[in-house]
Amino acid sequence: MDLPIYSKQQLALRNGQDKPQIWVAYKGLIYDVGSSRLWKNGKHYEHWAGQDLTDELPDAPHTETVFEKFEIVGELK
Repeated sequence: MDLPIYSKQQLALRNGQDKPQIWVAYKGLIYDVGSSRLWKNGKHYEHWAGQDLTDELPDAPHTETVFEKFEIVGELK
């Protein structure tokens, strides 16, 4: 599938504050987590939306399978 490509700066705007979208990146893919009540207002525990969370996931109490329930909206360049 051909996904739109976003820069880190574009991703950073999708933080639930600057723009209404709540997106996070993981392993080069961008997920729309706006449907999750755990990402209300773009914050999930100490994490903020609009960021690449690849390096932070090992410290999370869940695995990467958590991303399977979210729509992939693009690729991070």
